[in-house]
Amino acid sequence: MSGQSLLAPGEISPVRSVPGNIRRPEYVGKPGPKPYTGPEIQDSDTVERMRVAGRIAAQAMEEAAKHIAPGVTTDELDRVAHDFMVDHGAYPSTLGYRGFPKSLCTSVNEVICHGIPDTTVLRDGDIVNLDVTAYINGVHGDNNATYLCGDVDEESRLLVERTRESLNRAIKAVRPGRQINVIGRVIESYAKRFGYGVVRDFTGHGINTSFHSGLIVPHYDSPHATTVMKPGMTFTIEPMLTLGTHEYDMWDDGWTVLTKDRKRTAQFEHTLVVTETGADILTLP
Repeated sequence: MSGQSLLAPGEISPVRSVPGNIRRPEYVGKPGPKPYTGPEIQDSDTVERMRVAGRIAAQAMEEAAKHIAPGVTTDELDRVAHDFMVDHGAYPSTLGYRGFPKSLCTSVNEVICHGIPDTTVLRDGDIVNLDVTAYINGVHGDNNATYLCGDVDEESRLLVERTRESLNRAIKAVRPGRQINVIGRVIESYAKRFGYGVVRDFTGHGINTSFHSGLIVPHYDSPHATTVMKPGMTFTIEPMLTLGTHEYDMWDDGWTVLTKDRKRTAQFEHTLVVTETGADILTLP
């Protein structure tokens, strides 16, 4: 694996503005969101609105990814995604969510998730995850992917490729009538073939008018994840695989989650809806 030095927190730029005509989620300016009390199964109108939100999130992520290169700051990636979403009438869901100060998460190398964009400069050989969620027409669309920055070592490349494949396999396992733990079973069994760790404490989640509905989607084979999937259910699958332990530390910012052994980690995510025959991905560009 790359012998690059470990990450350290950078400086965070001022909060970016969002035009006043763009609708905010209810939690903006509050300590946290209201508990979601609605259904996990969504009607066709909600699903189609989520498809629009998901498309904007996917396109914003793609646009930011075009700027990944050695010498670019993670704050610049945040600017690109922020501008894309507001230019398309969407609010960046992470901005102001429980106080999160930026419009996407940038998780580099040993950061599992929730990295805050700042003055950190990307280096040749880094891997960086972009996690982008858009809110428009009253619903959210959430996706993420891990990208290569410059010339990346083979071990890290394989981790990224196999994490993407674990998501693809998990999506194919979605069927109405199956318990949600089939998702984690598929991911964990695939990851074990390569000796990867599977992060347990950060999961997929229900999503709709709520950013996080309360439905939990583990990425390991949990005996407690017995919720039966039904057509119309909307949730994310977002496996986080590591080159070492699944255990983690957190920076003092209360957000940035790192592997305890500081080995690299990758993640991929889609928002999807359960159909009569499988799953339909809502976060396609």
